[in-house]
Amino acid sequence: MSDIIHLLPDNIANQIAAGEVIQRPASVVKELVENSIDAGATNIQVIIKDAGRTLIQVIDNGKGMSATDARMAFERHATSKISSADDLFSLRTMGFRGEALASIVAVSQVELRTREKNAELGTVLNYIGSNLESAEENSCNFGSVFSVKNLFFNVPARRKFLKSNETEFRAIITEFERVALVNPEIAMSLSHNGIEVFDLYQTIFRQRIIDIYGKNLNPKLLSLDVKSSLASISGFVGAPDSSRKRGALQYFFVNGRFMKHPYFHKAVVQAFDQLIPSTDQPNYFIYFTLDPSSIDVNIHPTKTEIKFENEQPIWQILMAAIREALAKASAVPTLDFDEAGKIDIPIYNPNKASQELHIPKVDVNPNYNPFRSGSYSHDKRENPDWTKLYTDINKDLPTTDSVPEKLIPDEDVTIDVSILYHQYKGRYIITALKSGLAIIDQHRAHIRILFDRYISNIRQQRGASQQVLFPEVVELTPEEASVFPSLLPDMHYMGFDLVKVDNNNYAIKGVPSGLKNSNITDLIKDMADKAMETGCEVQEEIGEALALSLAKSSAVPAGKNLSTAEMDQMVASLFSCPEPNLTPEGQTIISLLTDEEFEKRFG
Repeated sequence: MSDIIHLLPDNIANQIAAGEVIQRPASVVKELVENSIDAGATNIQVIIKDAGRTLIQVIDNGKGMSATDARMAFERHATSKISSADDLFSLRTMGFRGEALASIVAVSQVELRTREKNAELGTVLNYIGSNLESAEENSCNFGSVFSVKNLFFNVPARRKFLKSNETEFRAIITEFERVALVNPEIAMSLSHNGIEVFDLYQTIFRQRIIDIYGKNLNPKLLSLDVKSSLASISGFVGAPDSSRKRGALQYFFVNGRFMKHPYFHKAVVQAFDQLIPSTDQPNYFIYFTLDPSSIDVNIHPTKTEIKFENEQPIWQILMAAIREALAKASAVPTLDFDEAGKIDIPIYNPNKASQELHIPKVDVNPNYNPFRSGSYSHDKRENPDWTKLYTDINKDLPTTDSVPEKLIPDEDVTIDVSILYHQYKGRYIITALKSGLAIIDQHRAHIRILFDRYISNIRQQRGASQQVLFPEVVELTPEEASVFPSLLPDMHYMGFDLVKVDNNNYAIKGVPSGLKNSNITDLIKDMADKAMETGCEVQEEIGEALALSLAKSSAVPAGKNLSTAEMDQMVASLFSCPEPNLTPEGQTIISLLTDEEFEKRFG
């Protein structure tokens, strides 16, 4: 029998290795930017076209490379960071993976222009799918310019499974933000199809966070700063009132590298216990600095999962540091002595002859008797008309005319409207139907009603909008802003009137008719986060995600007392829905106790 095991050609081996490192355009951005940081760059520009499909260009002012180093950088397992296996456990740099550039060049067309600062000429290399096409000396700016074109041109299957441009560019923004947050001393910029998304100057950690996520976050950042023999922990956590149901800003960094760490995340969440709703998530930007030999960063190809040697004690230090920051934020405000000094406090001066002490006098009527009618000065109240009290109460009772328009049914339904309703614990509506006793979750019922209404408006491309008197401006993060254009048409059909102010800001000029008691800016950001969270690619799915988010925010909450008329109309609207038994997410709305079940209980 002939031998069947053989060595793969280098180009195929490189493409296989690329599958681990280069999963999408964002992976290329991450590897190239980290290499620029390791090259000592103080200014990094990232230029993207067509979400990275056409072009990913990274320009830096780092130390550059010689002609020989430039060639060697594209070879597999070539690196300047490691000389022995022990070096893997004492790494202080980012781009040490030897196969990164080899993996990139295996699935794209790459041009490198690089020059060392003191060299007269630089080097220009052109690769197509791991094959060096040309190499020459040329005049270049010092530093390096990597231009990656036509990503996955020779791996059609991989290119075919890339997501939409909006989704892929959001992934690029995510990687860019992770690197920018932990390197505030480096000026960084990002542009997409000629539009500038970020232009970040050299600054400090706090200002870098504000530059990326907006000035509204600034007063909500609580500082962390603790040092121990195991680790130093610094950074910021968000104040409890800045927590979010989705889209929370949560970042861990260790020795200048972004990481995901579920165990430490639990420490943060536990520190906020009883301070925020259980459905909310806190914001945090937390930086760990510790001995590189006590962590292992090479357990995952993307190096976002990191092992710690002393996880449990660091967990305790982290939670204690966060609780201390939260305690300081909620402490009693200190007295402003500068302001206190302005208060005119009288002081006793014995030298002033005119200064005398007087005992205060209180006028008292010794003949007053509260039980004697003559002692009561307001004669009109001696014999009050108690029937007027009940008249005033009746005036405050809700009537059919006062029922919110959003609870009015769209059409008559075949239920006995003469029946009585009972609300249990402000959450459930109990009513009798022909087949038994129905228990209805009022919050879920209203979600179903509103969701169907918003979906109908989107499909029919109509929606009632009410103009706001004072337009607000919603400030989106670049990641939220990248998805917003695909949401605008459906938001318009639901009743939102939004006008773009600049790249990341929109003015709110109108909201859906009947929308009340909602923070509109938070609602819009929540809708954008929901669309990003679900990763919708089809317009119909985007519309459903928006409708569900708006319905959840606008629905009558659990615990709200409803009048009989309101309960009657909510039930009528629910039974007019095509699917009254379940919410759009499949949760039960109606639980029915049949006559047979009652008979069994009392049998």
